[in-house]
Amino acid sequence: MHFPYPVAHEIPLFLAPMSGVSESPFRLLCRRFGADVVVSEFISAVGVARGIEHLLEDMRFEDAERPIGIQLYGADATVMARAAAMVTEVCEPDFIDINFGCPVKKVVKNNGGSGCLKDLGLVQAIIRAVRNATQLPVTVKIRSGWDEAQRDPVGIALRCREAGAQALTLHARTRTQMFSGQANWDEIARVVEALDVPVIGNGDVSTPEDILAMRRHTGCAGVMVARGAFGNPWLFAQGRDLLEGHPKRAAPTPEERFATALEHARLALRLQGDTRKTALEFRKHFGWYTKGVPGAAALRERLFQIDSMHQAEAIFTAYLEATAVERAA
Repeated sequence: MHFPYPVAHEIPLFLAPMSGVSESPFRLLCRRFGADVVVSEFISAVGVARGIEHLLEDMRFEDAERPIGIQLYGADATVMARAAAMVTEVCEPDFIDINFGCPVKKVVKNNGGSGCLKDLGLVQAIIRAVRNATQLPVTVKIRSGWDEAQRDPVGIALRCREAGAQALTLHARTRTQMFSGQANWDEIARVVEALDVPVIGNGDVSTPEDILAMRRHTGCAGVMVARGAFGNPWLFAQGRDLLEGHPKRAAPTPEERFATALEHARLALRLQGDTRKTALEFRKHFGWYTKGVPGAAALRERLFQIDSMHQAEAIFTAYLEATAVERAA
């Protein structure tokens, strides 16, 4: 099963599109740690079509991130087509991904994201319009349905394929489930069986072992990691080890975790500017990177009060020095 864009491995690993997380600095880091493909945060087609400046910023990426997809959401086929044409011309990504999976209320209230799943005619019209507007590959991300009454992942996937989707990601939950309950990997397996294009499995992939289990359980062509990658870009390399039959490399030490957190922070400073806003928005990443280290709660409390990245560096340095003194004692 061939992907419509170049991938380095037979079973590629994907970083999911996540608002406020899948920004360029994190995408670069995940690519460096073994993600094969990254996808932008989901972008409003209405905003792109209007040329809203901050969205053009959100779509910028570095060449080192390739292959990268720009993910668009919207509920108007004409506007989605216009946005896809603009993205193709201005950004030149490797593919356009259409979001039919986002469960967030502000997206769904305008029938975007998973809201489209209530009208499969609209889903097909959007895919066809986008395919006609760009020469780039067009892929889609879906959920298993709007709710239990309309849960039909195979039927939805077949309609997407019929309209021209060249690869499909299934997050095997309904919109009404949000992120609760368990993702139904059996549904991913059924969609893999039904489609003649690559199917990417998504949902409940939190550990390297989950990556291998998802592949074995579903036969999916690729595995997409979402929240499992928060503060944990090492997950991709460890998952690759297991997929290739090698022992999983060791988990990072606190020193390695903090060095990567600071590298991530420096990328954010370079790409997003040395502003208080950058520092405030980055606090969540520091919270994730410190998860599980000794004294994490006290460390997080200090990090959540920072106004600049330089303060964070001082806090990490002090923590490591204190830890070294404790070990010596």
